[in-house]
Amino acid sequence: MRGWWWAWSGCPGIGSSRMAALQAAAVEHGVGLDDCWTWSRERLALVLSWPDSLLDKVERYRQQQGASPQLKIPSNDLTPLDQIWPQGLNKLDRPPLVLHQQGRADVLAWLGQRRAVAVVGTRAASDHGLRMAEHLGSVLAGAGWPVVSGLAEGIDAAAHRGCLAAGGVPVAVLGTPLDRVYPRHHQALQEEVDRNGLLLREGKPGESVQPGHFAARNRLLVSLSCALVVVECPDRSGALISARLAAEQQCPVWVVPGDAGRWSSRGSNRLLQNAAAPLLSPQELVEHLGPGPCHQVNDTAPALVKALGAGASIEQLEQTLQLPAGRLASELLDLELAGQVVCESGFLWKPCRP
Repeated sequence: MRGWWWAWSGCPGIGSSRMAALQAAAVEHGVGLDDCWTWSRERLALVLSWPDSLLDKVERYRQQQGASPQLKIPSNDLTPLDQIWPQGLNKLDRPPLVLHQQGRADVLAWLGQRRAVAVVGTRAASDHGLRMAEHLGSVLAGAGWPVVSGLAEGIDAAAHRGCLAAGGVPVAVLGTPLDRVYPRHHQALQEEVDRNGLLLREGKPGESVQPGHFAARNRLLVSLSCALVVVECPDRSGALISARLAAEQQCPVWVVPGDAGRWSSRGSNRLLQNAAAPLLSPQELVEHLGPGPCHQVNDTAPALVKALGAGASIEQLEQTLQLPAGRLASELLDLELAGQVVCESGFLWKPCRP
């Protein structure tokens, strides 16, 4: 059914709320999204009460795609129907319909559990802000925490560089397609993040870049992380949007105090007056969070490896160990990184041979 989700998600005018309405209508009538594809314009209007302008777009789109649309989803694209889809995204007011990902797909299991730290700030950062962001990325990586940011100029890039220098796992949420680099001189940095971590971008198939995409990614950064650090930002900054969203999601916000006389620190310093915690040293954050998920093997590892036997799927392990699929997926990925298990075709997990 994910193929039909993919088909509908490409329709102009259908966003997350309208897709949710379509899904609800399908459930109410005991059909699937494939059946909805065959509904007449009149039936769609009756069931969904969509405006005529949208119904016209849907009709043109379905005519272009035909009765049997292309249902093969590109290998680097995810839908909410995929097992490795980060479930925290579905709690957003406007959850993404599709995620484009490139790099280490195993990192998605950690992001689904919000076991990562987001670092944000201004593009026009001071030398102090850049040093703090790079040091923060390095310390978090050393403690095993994936570092999430936007790969923008300034604070974002510094945090990613620090993470990479410490051999960590960077996660970049982009406002541009994955095959486009912005700013252009980040080509080498984006390639490094791709090799060592994960690139993510929200968007529909073939969607062009819009100014609002850079602001919209802020909500994804927060929903993938267990803590947000604002290193330095002025008033009217995207980092302040991230901080507001984090507060709404009860995600702790930390702020690196900046020069009170510098314009680029006014926004972040003001957050300190609104219950954000001051971060004087990256080590304080690590002590508060504890060890991160990277390169760790859970205490249940021996029982999990034993339960694999000659090979088992996550569904089979759920029944055997009575553990949730999300936790099993994360622990299997940790074991795979440790060289103890391997995932073969058909998503069958097996112990590695000595």
